[in-house]
Amino acid sequence: MNLQTSIQYLKGVGEKRAALLRRLGIHSVGDLLAYVPRAYEDWQTVYPIAQAPIGVPCCVRAVIDHAPTEHMLRGGLTLYKTHAADESGVLSLTIFNSGYQAEKLREGTEHLFYGKLTETFFAREMSAPQIAPVGEARLRPVYPLTEGLSSRGIERLMERAMELTLAQVKEFLPESMLEEYGLISRQEALRTIHRPGSWEEIERARRRLAFNELFLLQMGLALLRHSRQKECAKALPPEAADEFLARLPFVPTKAQTRAVGEAAADMAKAAPMRRLLQGDVGSGKTAVAAALLHMAAAGGAQAALMAPTELLARQHYETLTGLGLAPALLIGATPAGEKKRLKAALAAGELPLAVGTQALLQKDVAFANLALVIVDEQHRFGVEQRGQLAARGEASQEPTQAAGNACGPHLLVMSATPIPRSLAMVIYGELDISVLDELPPGRTPVETYCVGSALRDRAYQYVKKHLDQGRQGYLICPRVSESEKSETAAAQTLYEQLRNGAFEGYRVGLVHGKLAPKQKEEAMAAFAAGQTQLLVSTTVVEVGVDVPNAAIMVIENAEHFGLPQLHQLRGRIGRGTARSTCILISDAQGEEAQARFAAMKETNDGFEIARRDLELRGPGDFLGARQHGLPEFKLADIATDAALLQETREAAQRLCAEDPGLAQHSALRRACAKLLEASD
Repeated sequence: MNLQTSIQYLKGVGEKRAALLRRLGIHSVGDLLAYVPRAYEDWQTVYPIAQAPIGVPCCVRAVIDHAPTEHMLRGGLTLYKTHAADESGVLSLTIFNSGYQAEKLREGTEHLFYGKLTETFFAREMSAPQIAPVGEARLRPVYPLTEGLSSRGIERLMERAMELTLAQVKEFLPESMLEEYGLISRQEALRTIHRPGSWEEIERARRRLAFNELFLLQMGLALLRHSRQKECAKALPPEAADEFLARLPFVPTKAQTRAVGEAAADMAKAAPMRRLLQGDVGSGKTAVAAALLHMAAAGGAQAALMAPTELLARQHYETLTGLGLAPALLIGATPAGEKKRLKAALAAGELPLAVGTQALLQKDVAFANLALVIVDEQHRFGVEQRGQLAARGEASQEPTQAAGNACGPHLLVMSATPIPRSLAMVIYGELDISVLDELPPGRTPVETYCVGSALRDRAYQYVKKHLDQGRQGYLICPRVSESEKSETAAAQTLYEQLRNGAFEGYRVGLVHGKLAPKQKEEAMAAFAAGQTQLLVSTTVVEVGVDVPNAAIMVIENAEHFGLPQLHQLRGRIGRGTARSTCILISDAQGEEAQARFAAMKETNDGFEIARRDLELRGPGDFLGARQHGLPEFKLADIATDAALLQETREAAQRLCAEDPGLAQHSALRRACAKLLEASD
């Protein structure tokens, strides 16, 4: 038997149990060995009966006083009752519907009993205890289960699998790395995680196996980055970016200047830049992008900026035009004749810059000399879509003699949703990272309050006060479900209620995702021009709406929004010089909802918001992170293993530099390939 043997053929499994194990992702004996416990029961710490804690699982060792007596109850339930004792006291035991277990408890026999104790005036009791021989006083694993399987059953199969195949588990880390980072062997880690001798051993095993998960991912990404060094790109003049910053009508922040410098240095090379630009709401990412777009034009090349919505694409178009660039706008709403003209001009190389939505991905869109691609709000696109636009550049380039293959464009992806660095290193591990960690002068922090629905009328009065002073505001309707239709209906209903009720006489507008593009643009234009005082909206305003006069926001049923989304919505106000306020309305008392509200009240820092959200939710669904190929770690925790992640990143980069193709580390190369294939 080997690690690749089907789990069905391990003694004690069979066809029926194999089907249950496959539900847990266990298809082979090797999969079983890799199936780690979710927790441990402490049978190692054995308490005297009189000192055992009440109400928490614990283990006691005692001698049976008499054979259990049988008691029949209604509904066919059978109880077995007996007493066990040690030198400190007596424990009353109750066993439910298990004659087999009761038969073990013969008078005078000694056992371990594990469970929760209760205490009455008369005695200490343990109901439905787990029972084991005295020799089993150890830490016992508890495995994730599916119906039809027990943790003890998996434990028995694990013992058998380790006995037969653990010796076949090969080490794939160099001996020098094990010594440098104080890691135990892979075999020892697997043996220990399933049958530990102490909590310290569990931590050593967990650290080694978590190191494996993070190192294999970082190694795969390092190999990917190294392979790109062989690719070619058009080298662009970095001085053009500095010239652009110097003629801006405002002084760029130090963070903006630093980010432009980092990207320009990459783009001055004949290898393609791959960089992520992270910045909080209002941190000035567009100005950074504009400097790089100008750099491409100054180098006689073309550039493209892709946004997730027509609203955001149009805003970028207007901003870039205002900064002295000459972009073409290609979106779904562009008239057919204009589209045809723009596509022909792009293919001929007559237009240096295109701004658009997914319309840029259409098969008939071609570039003559595409040297830079910028993707805004990158997490809203799949990796495949990002690659499609980059491929437009590869198709437009002539092969170079040095590389022997087509050159690709430089790539900058931008996100206004800050991501903790530890998570960014995983999701965007193949990219270099630039961070805009300061806001332009004049931005005032938004004050945030959370109130119950009983204070809704008072909150509305506060909104009216702002409107009466000439300010504008947003009212975000509740997210009632995942259905767009339901959200649209909720927005429409709330809009009618407000303009005919609490805000009668005020100019109330409505915008939601189901509006036709033209209607949406008209509604937003009216709000931007001040014709609308209060805008009722769904989360369609989360990104891309910039109205400096908006100073008040109310978010209904705030518990239905995630922490990053609440922060993004709040970012629509406070964009001018006026003091701004965000009011969260919610009656939710749940611990997680309260933690989100506390974070919103305590900080306006998007990176701190992101860190707290990672702690609350974990990395699995962060920004839909699974679409990026984020693997499901069994032991590594991105929220708490940041130091380990940094160690594995450094170790992977160093080993990749020493052995770029892992020719000297074949076992490691196979392990990397297996992980990346599984998470693709």
